[in-house]
Amino acid sequence: MLKRVSFFVYGAVCYLVFFATFLYAIGFIGNFAVPRTLDGPATDPLGLALAINLGLLTLFAVQHSVMARPWFKQRWTRIVPKPIERSTYTLLSSLALLLLFWQWRPLGGTVWSVDGIAATGGLRALFAFGWGLVLFATFLIDHFDLFGLRQVWLYLIGEPYTPRPFATPVLYRYVRHPLYVGWFFAFWMTPTMSATHLLFAAVTTAYILVAIQFEERDLTREFGRTYEDYRRNVPMLVPFTGKKSRERAPQRATV
Repeated sequence: MLKRVSFFVYGAVCYLVFFATFLYAIGFIGNFAVPRTLDGPATDPLGLALAINLGLLTLFAVQHSVMARPWFKQRWTRIVPKPIERSTYTLLSSLALLLLFWQWRPLGGTVWSVDGIAATGGLRALFAFGWGLVLFATFLIDHFDLFGLRQVWLYLIGEPYTPRPFATPVLYRYVRHPLYVGWFFAFWMTPTMSATHLLFAAVTTAYILVAIQFEERDLTREFGRTYEDYRRNVPMLVPFTGKKSRERAPQRATV
């Protein structure tokens, strides 16, 4: 029983670290309410700042994608018990982001700036919409399973873990990756696009587009023709650009 309780406490702590990181990320990218933000005056030589920022983004991308792959999980769970594998993934992803927030180097400079109350307010509203969409999309595909709480809860009460059944809830009937659509709004909707912000938005967007290919390959291997039909009939990111799927297929944010 002690082991079950300790796993549950560990999972809860990992989740709290994630949620605190999520909230900090809003202020970091939006440049408000937190001590260190995405933008600011340049403090390092351009080459050094670029190298550090790209290194931090690469570290997160490698950790986030490699640890999500089935082949890695098979090896990783020989070391980390299965009930806390997802919690550990969540914790390490959060720590990689916290390192990025801590060590990020602003580049300075303005690429474009939008004036006017209506335009500025509209972009900030779209920024907020993006974060809300990200959070909403996680609940559509089982927020607590995604971040490891369901796994440690089931272990605590002695129930076996079972993957969620096939479903295309709400937004997943119109695009395959509404969660990533939310990230794009969060990354790009800003009244002032600095060189730093542009670097961050461009690199993270490129990462997501590449990572989607790995995720969908894994989903096709796991669910076969069901996911192939879903992929063929439902647009990846832009709604109403293809046939609406007649299949009910699973969608998991594993990138």
